[in-house]
Parts: sequence; structure tokens; C-alpha cells
Amino acid sequence: MKRVFLTVVLSACSLLMYMFALAHQNRLMTHTVSIKDCSSKTLNVFFISDIHRRRLPKQLINQLRHSAIHAVIVGGDVAEQGVPLERVKRNMQMLASVGPLYYIFGNNDQEVGTELLMKIVEEVGGVTLIDQTVTIPQHPTWGLCGLQDPTNGPVDIDQAVTSAERCEHTILAVHNPSQFRKIASRLQPKLMLAGHTHGGQIRLGTWGLQDKGKFQTTETGAQLISNGYGTTMVPLRLGAKSECHIVEIHY
Repeated sequence: MKRVFLTVVLSACSLLMYMFALAHQNRLMTHTVSIKDCSSKTLNVFFISDIHRRRLPKQLINQLRHSAIHAVIVGGDVAEQGVPLERVKRNMQMLASVGPLYYIFGNNDQEVGTELLMKIVEEVGGVTLIDQTVTIPQHPTWGLCGLQDPTNGPVDIDQAVTSAERCEHTILAVHNPSQFRKIASRLQPKLMLAGHTHGGQIRLGTWGLQDKGKFQTTETGAQLISNGYGTTMVPLRLGAKSECHIVEIHY
């Protein structure tokens, strides 16, 4: 009986250690989008969402610095209750050293104060996107449209669409992928980016509280829903590895 109990305990400890390791991976995924058959230009976008409590490692940042990133998009939830603002600022400073930084709110960000987060983004030279579109440096025909998260305030879809009219191509960044359907048909973005779901974070086989994140092509380009970089509630993952992304857009 004691041997059975010990086996169960050791198995449980091994599983928890494995889940903890999965939750703290630095997995950098690369995806490719081709807008036209004959492409002569490349726009490299780095997307990371749901950092929550994690600290970005220098190894990841150094890897990104060698990838010619034209836009760093932070898809919300850079913090949650209890996360020190010093850690958030350090993470954002590191990301801003990779390329032009753009940030959109997530549902947990308000737990540490949205005004404080906007100040941090401004201090590191970044831009907070709230229902607006900005042009991406070095790629003037491309606009990045970021939506407000509904938990932080009303979303002005009309304003977001109007602000994107001057751009030939558009990238849409939201925190919650449920917002895609509210604007995609009007904006027709070449790339849609979202996080929030954590891919279910802890999955039992094919079952999870949320769908697993994935990259897929669409009628106008491509769509990425990320498993996210960090975790919430518990620092564990299973069946939904932590991840961040480089998207190479050939046009």
C-alpha cells in the first residue's frame, strides 16, 4: 500500500514539474503570410500576449534583435493583480529595444491600473492603441489597428475603421478573439492577431476550457490566436505550450 501511495505521489510531482516547465518555455514560433504571388517586400511582426507574471529573458530578446522586427505588438494582459509595475516596465523596455512597440489592453491589465500601464508604455517610447490605426515605420502602406478591450471601456468600431481607411493594408490586433467578428468584415485585415484564451492553458487530451491557439489562413490573409506567453491562476500548462510569434508578411 505504501509503495502504491509513493508511486502516486512521485507521479503527481513529476506531472506538476512537467506542467511548470511547459508554462515557462520560451517558444518562438515563426509564421509566413504571402499577400501576393510575386512578393518583393517583407514586414516582420513580433506578437506576444498574456505575459501576466512572467519575466522576459534576455535570450529571447537577443534572438529577436537578430530578426529585423518592424513592429512589436503586445496583445494585452502584460500584468495582473500582484504583479510589480517594475517588472512590467522592465518587460516593456526589453520589448521596445527590439522594434517600435504597440500595446493594446487586456482584461486583466486594469487590475494594476490602465493609466499606470499607459504611462509605462509612453515612457519606453511605445504607443497604446485604443480603437485607432497607426502606420508602421518603413512600411507606409501598412496600418496597425488596435481595439480597446471591452472590460476597460466601450469599443468604438466606427472610429477604428475610419482611422484605417488611409492604409492600403491593415493588421488588426485585439486581446479577445471574439472581437474579430465585430470588425473583420468591415476592415478586411490582411492579418488578425489575438491572445486571451491561453489555448485552454491546461488541456486533457483534446478537451480544454478554450480552443487551442492556432495560425490559419483566411480569405484576406491570415489569423493568429496565440496560446499566450504566461499563465493565470496557476503557473502550469498542459497540452497548450506557452508561445510568442514572429509573422513574416511577404507583399
